[in-house]
Amino acid sequence: MKKIILAVLFLVVNSMAIEVGKVPGAVSLSGENGGKTDGSVWSSSSLKGKVHIVFYVDPDKKDLNNALSAALKKRHFNRSNYASVAIINLAATWMPNALIESKLKSKQKEFPDTTYVKDKKKVLVKKWSLADDNSNVLVFSKNGALLYKKSGKLSGKEIKDVLDLIEKNL
Repeated sequence: MKKIILAVLFLVVNSMAIEVGKVPGAVSLSGENGGKTDGSVWSSSSLKGKVHIVFYVDPDKKDLNNALSAALKKRHFNRSNYASVAIINLAATWMPNALIESKLKSKQKEFPDTTYVKDKKKVLVKKWSLADDNSNVLVFSKNGALLYKKSGKLSGKEIKDVLDLIEKNL
């Protein structure tokens, strides 16, 4: 009986996980769950119309993929076809939310082309089965389908692959 229950739980969790080649289920962050730095709602339905790179990050792992961020800046992708989103998993850190939110507002002013979003209750960890307490990198096509997903630090080859994938889909 335990095996049957575990199998059903596994299937339910995996049915919610986002898969490469598919448009993930819609998710919104607002109110007590989070949202954009200006307090407005963020919805995953906004990941259409352009190639999007999404960084879903535990604040304690914020520097893990700095090499990818630097490589993206060097490429100067045309912002009419490309967008970036940084979603911060506030529930994954010991740091006070007020401190992180203040830093995010500053970053939003400094980098207005990137959308900064707060996830206060691990909504994307639960809904999309993203890695908790880590750095997740996701690339979405113009129609919103997931093209790439990686949790953890990207290698030099993986960074090149991500840049090539973005270029190819612009």
